[in-house]
Amino acid sequence: MAKTVQTERILLVDDSKALSKLIMLKVKNELGLEIDIAYSLAEAELFTKKYTYTLSIIDLNLPDAPHGEIVDAMLKKHIPAIVLTGSVDKEFRKEILKKDIIDYVHKGGLDDIDYVIDIIKRLLKNRAHKVMVVDDSSIFRNQMKKMVENLFFRVYALAHGEEALLIMEQNPDIKIIITDYNMPVMDGLELTKAVRKRYTKNQLSVFVLSSTEDLEVSAMLLKHGANDFINKPFSKEEFSCRLNNAIEALENIDALTNYSKRDFLTGLYNQRYFMTLMENRFTGSRAEEEFVTAVIEIDDEKYLYETYGEEIGNGIVIQTSEVIRSCIDYRDLFGRFETGEFILVLVDHTRESAMELLEHIRQKISVIPFSIGEEEVALSVSIGAVFHPEDTLNDTINEADSALVQAKASGGNTLYVA
Repeated sequence: MAKTVQTERILLVDDSKALSKLIMLKVKNELGLEIDIAYSLAEAELFTKKYTYTLSIIDLNLPDAPHGEIVDAMLKKHIPAIVLTGSVDKEFRKEILKKDIIDYVHKGGLDDIDYVIDIIKRLLKNRAHKVMVVDDSSIFRNQMKKMVENLFFRVYALAHGEEALLIMEQNPDIKIIITDYNMPVMDGLELTKAVRKRYTKNQLSVFVLSSTEDLEVSAMLLKHGANDFINKPFSKEEFSCRLNNAIEALENIDALTNYSKRDFLTGLYNQRYFMTLMENRFTGSRAEEEFVTAVIEIDDEKYLYETYGEEIGNGIVIQTSEVIRSCIDYRDLFGRFETGEFILVLVDHTRESAMELLEHIRQKISVIPFSIGEEEVALSVSIGAVFHPEDTLNDTINEADSALVQAKASGGNTLYVA
């Protein structure tokens, strides 16, 4: 029996019906999440008995909880809370911020509601990222761990730099390291230097924390690769903003880097990046490795574009790429060179297994029609393959191209092996 997938839910607790409706619409329209509205602490308690919540948005002044009792009620149930309040009492605000809430937002207008929506978007993205906290003080380490977990990151909390480097070996996808400067064995500076031997600032962000008042220390750390330096003590809000800004910057860099490597239509490697990857196989440590290079071209691609138009033609290219991608292994290299032409490099294959796979791709494409309204268009591809790499990358691709010409000359929908 298939399991029912539950939509994530947010609990909004606020006695203002107009504001609650506005937030509900924004959560549903912009986040696609379910949201339940409670107008009192008692109603919130009833909802939490029925549903599991990703987080809560709560007002501090409720009819049956006028002094922020809702905060402790949510935290007791392990429901992360964003406080949205009209209170301007600074001392009360300080007391609330001492609790393990996500953020404290003054509801002064529509911009503040938009800010809350942006926070939630950021939190949901943060769940995909790993953060490492390194501090020899168990008390401070646990405090930092909790603060970072409140931002929905996956957190590793470690006591010293050497242990941190070991965990990094096992988790190369860690995105942020938060380290104390003064630590035994390996301090924050040495850890930063070691990290920068493996990762650039655009790949991994390093935050160094310290209670020192020596300005030369912060300059030294920044010069040796730290992305940011924060003096202790610091405010939770400032720290959260800096951390969220850091991960967002890394995401933007990743997106731009990925965009420069990918074909805009199919998401496959583009020709320039594919050639770079393949050149390494001819000049690097894997130069002696054998692989199979295949050029795959959609038959009558020009006719299909001229007959059905660019939108349908692009759809055919996308569908063809997805069929091929579904047949290959993650280690194989797959790229798009021209409109309807793809290049595929198969690794760890015998001649027989490679021919079997390429023939499977050809047959699979030929039996999956492309639908255009009520009409179905039969598709096919021609494949030219070379099994023993030539002396250079260009020679290898030219040999595969020659095999493709032979496949097309025989009428298309054919696999030809050089």
